[in-house]
Amino acid sequence: MLSMIGLIGGLLLLIVLTMRGMNLFIAGPLSALVVALTSGMPLFPQLVKEGEANFVGNYMSGFTGFIASWYLMFLLGAVFGKVMEDSGAADSVSRWIVSKLGMKRAVLAIVLACAVLTYGGVSLFVVAFSVYPMALSLFKQADLPRRFIPAALAFGSVTFTMTSAGSPEIQNWIPIEYLKTSPYAGWEVSLVVAVVMAVFGYWWLKRLISKAVKNGERFISREKDPAVTENQSLPNPLLSLLPLVVVLIISFALHKPLQQSALIVALLSGIIVTYIVNRKHFKGFWNAASEGTLGALIAIGNTAAVVGFGGVAKAVPAFGVAVDAMTHIPGSPLIGGAIAVSVIAGMTGSASGGQAIALPILAPHYLDAGVNPEALHRVVAISSGVLDSLPHNGYVVTTINSICGETHKDAYGSVAAMTVIVPLVGLALAIILFSFGFGI
Repeated sequence: MLSMIGLIGGLLLLIVLTMRGMNLFIAGPLSALVVALTSGMPLFPQLVKEGEANFVGNYMSGFTGFIASWYLMFLLGAVFGKVMEDSGAADSVSRWIVSKLGMKRAVLAIVLACAVLTYGGVSLFVVAFSVYPMALSLFKQADLPRRFIPAALAFGSVTFTMTSAGSPEIQNWIPIEYLKTSPYAGWEVSLVVAVVMAVFGYWWLKRLISKAVKNGERFISREKDPAVTENQSLPNPLLSLLPLVVVLIISFALHKPLQQSALIVALLSGIIVTYIVNRKHFKGFWNAASEGTLGALIAIGNTAAVVGFGGVAKAVPAFGVAVDAMTHIPGSPLIGGAIAVSVIAGMTGSASGGQAIALPILAPHYLDAGVNPEALHRVVAISSGVLDSLPHNGYVVTTINSICGETHKDAYGSVAAMTVIVPLVGLALAIILFSFGFGI
């Protein structure tokens, strides 16, 4: 009982501290310590046998494991975003988009850019790094409150594209191993759900921004923003688009043989192409690369601090009890599976984590009961992207704090609307459609 109280209390503490703006390098281990102490977990590796759970060992295993897996992608993604910004390429592309779509569709341009990159196989974190400079420029030109930039980036990345049929993102691929399906499982329902999520989410995002503008909110520049004057010479917009196209094509082409390592090749190629086509316009290429490196270290550190919390939480007895309860919910298997994956993803702050923990238990049980594997695949994929986006989620923390420089207090409300409520609507629609036999 005490272990469960500690698990829930530690999670709530992490969310509250994150919302209050506490440094995650402190909030992460502090919240994990609460979970460990209330579960009687030994604090140090020296107090247990090799391989047994302990606070320091489990926290640092999660922390360092994430960095080991993602450092190069974070580094190259941040540098790519910075060189696009420093060369004026981001401003050039954004002004070209505004000239074609009009200022009123600036938000649409950001959402579409994120959606194309995400569906093309570029990591969610990297998409945020890459598109942010353009988003900043577009919001500035349209005079829109910048606190909505994280919501626009997240909506285009982690909603109607991340968990849709055919998406190369890991959230769409994990179920394949357990359900023996394909990335296109339940594509008919997925298509309907994606369209509804995209239309509803964009309408709601525009409504939130319009309301803020009517209340007098405007774009407020900051000292660290890139300085661009109206008379400044900018590179050709079509040539400036070339690096983004190169990243998209290479990541898509190499995704199957190299998996996430394809991003290393794609991003490095994007940086090289940016330098070649825009070298005359750089204010300081190596300075931009240095700033990107620092940004990457902060971003991956913040995310790893939260992943470390998950490493401790998954090792306490209460977590096993919670998983067992979630994976044995009576009633419709689709509803039970959706709830189980959503709750576990929320507890771990990870969509892929929710799937990886729940599916080994859910899949055999539900498949033996005759549940359609394609329907279960799609429901599990969509549900993993619902509660994973609570305030402590690594992507949310990185995008709001590290990339966009906003606070959870100002930006998380709109992010939650786009990444929790909108996917929840999509999940409900998917379950209803599958329940009536659509696409099966």
